[in-house]
Amino acid sequence: MLSFTTRPPHRFLSLLCPGLRIPRLSVPCAQPRPRAMAISSSSCKLPLVAVCQVTSTPDKQQNFKTCAELVREAARLGACLAFLPEAFDFIARDPAETLRLSEPLGGRLLEEYTQLARECGLWLSLGGFHERGQDWEQTQKIYNCHVLLNSKGAVVATYRKTHLCDVEIPGQGPMCESNSTMPGPSLESPVSTPAGKVGLAVCYDMRFPELSLALAQAGAEILTYPSAFGSVTGPAHWEPVFS
Repeated sequence: MLSFTTRPPHRFLSLLCPGLRIPRLSVPCAQPRPRAMAISSSSCKLPLVAVCQVTSTPDKQQNFKTCAELVREAARLGACLAFLPEAFDFIARDPAETLRLSEPLGGRLLEEYTQLARECGLWLSLGGFHERGQDWEQTQKIYNCHVLLNSKGAVVATYRKTHLCDVEIPGQGPMCESNSTMPGPSLESPVSTPAGKVGLAVCYDMRFPELSLALAQAGAEILTYPSAFGSVTGPAHWEPVFS
């Protein structure tokens, strides 16, 4: 029910069945759906999802190649839904490069992912796309956008991160996501997928329990927090919140 596939360098794929009580999962679940727990390799009827971990770079095409390899392997192993992390598209060297590399949802890169979803026949959670929104010309800022694609490659939901990470990091100075990113205006209703009803969030949103409570009360069965935390911010957030 839970397996791991490693791909050097800096790539990792885990497969899991939502609803099983497996300790310390990286994708927390709210209100697991009732399912039969007498599971064997021959009788498992639970949907399989894939959690793909990558180390992004400023090279968008190389990042896509890496993600596509993991998604194709997830499809080969029978997953119905694959989750990619925040900043799956790229991580730039500075804010100016981030803005330069960003694209609209109708751009070339997202089209490649829609084709990938169709090719593999599975849903894709694109955990944090650097989106040039409709207000790009006025603001010159982007959105941190969680995009959900169905198995036909259609965009079925978009959630723009509402809680931006503006923090002081000891020994490293300030991290101000709001310098280049606009907060999203609203939450997205949970979306029915082959794995259950998925509630969309991004990274720093986990610090605000009202968001997860609202999603759970709206029927979310799986809460997602795709993240690109650093070596300092990661332990400061994940360990206190989920330990």
